[in-house]
Amino acid sequence: MKLLPIASLLVAALLAAPAGADETCNSPYMSNLIKGQEDYVQVWTLGIKGIGDGNDKLVTIDVNPASPHYGKVINKLSVPGRGDAHHVGFTEDRKYLWAGRLQDSKIFVFDVGTDPAHPKLVKTINDVVDKSGFVGPHTFYALPGRMLVGFLSNPHDMGGATGMAVYNNKGDVVASYPNPTGKIGDVQGDGYGYDLAINPARNAMLSSSFTGYNNYRTDLGKLIKDPAAMQKFGNTMVLWDFKAMKPLQIFSTPGAPLEVRWSQSPGDNWAITATALTSKLWLVKPDASGRWQARDVGAIGDPATTPLPVDMSITADGKGLWVNTFMDGKTRLFDLSNPEAPRQVYEKVTGKHVNMVSQSWDGKRLYITTSLLEHWDLDNDDHFIKLFHWDGKELSQQWKIDFYKEKLGRPHHMKFSAKPAPNVASSR
Repeated sequence: MKLLPIASLLVAALLAAPAGADETCNSPYMSNLIKGQEDYVQVWTLGIKGIGDGNDKLVTIDVNPASPHYGKVINKLSVPGRGDAHHVGFTEDRKYLWAGRLQDSKIFVFDVGTDPAHPKLVKTINDVVDKSGFVGPHTFYALPGRMLVGFLSNPHDMGGATGMAVYNNKGDVVASYPNPTGKIGDVQGDGYGYDLAINPARNAMLSSSFTGYNNYRTDLGKLIKDPAAMQKFGNTMVLWDFKAMKPLQIFSTPGAPLEVRWSQSPGDNWAITATALTSKLWLVKPDASGRWQARDVGAIGDPATTPLPVDMSITADGKGLWVNTFMDGKTRLFDLSNPEAPRQVYEKVTGKHVNMVSQSWDGKRLYITTSLLEHWDLDNDDHFIKLFHWDGKELSQQWKIDFYKEKLGRPHHMKFSAKPAPNVASSR
């Protein structure tokens, strides 16, 4: 696809203010943010053969303590088939939730604004590969009137070289952008992709890297025993001029850097990520001369045991970072008061294996789910969502929903939602 400049479409985005409520890891361009207690959590869930109807589904849970249905599933909306359901993301007005599948590259658009307790499927995008040129829609990042989608693979060799595409909110591709595979400066690009995150004040976007279809669709035990396959993981991050959608720098960050989190604290100018295979925290920030640098600033657990850090959530003040590690089932808290030297201050085993972690803006509530990837989930039936309260010293479990017992499948990504404000239209 021809690479189209999108600067004129994003001028308003560059002027947007950082999020002031809601989850801490949303796009800074979202409006209609939750103020205070969320009412629902929407969970994008992998269908598993023999578990309920076996289909992927969007599961809605009532999470308001004042509700008689607190901690209960109140709605489940199945989509046809199963295709490795993975991540979701709101449109900038929070009315619609885009959900992707990594196996068949379908995108499902749900109306969660009209009645968030009972979402409706309003569109299925079936031509993702043909129109975008990429495979495995992973990250959905809201822009004004647009959705920026980061991918994991490509249709040519099903490897890790990939890119991103800009969609309008109707589901049409506006432009596609390949990740760099050549050198920028003295660092060689590998073209791999995973997460996307934007700092509007600096017109800076960071992208991270994972692996391609051939790897993420292979059984984890088999993959680990294949030396050639284990070499096919991303080892870079890319700094982009967001307005021009142009790569400016490539950073060497060995070991598959996954989630990217910018500090939301006013005046901060840095982001942090974790490398899955080397269990390291990496800080990205400008040096004294103003040139951006990426540095290994600390370990997560014992890297020699490959705890496999997966998802993480930064606190609203930028001074804390929750990190889930899949292999040991631990949730860790790092003190980021000095982001140059993160310090672990807490850990707790929260499950046999844990993946996604989402915290409330006030830092008092932490939601955790279990599923990583369809073929990477280990052989256990302990798939759940749990809510923990954090009092500054200890995580206390409030409730757990067993997704196998409820015949739902395996819970992956989640987003908060709330009841529409009174007397305010919530549909287009």
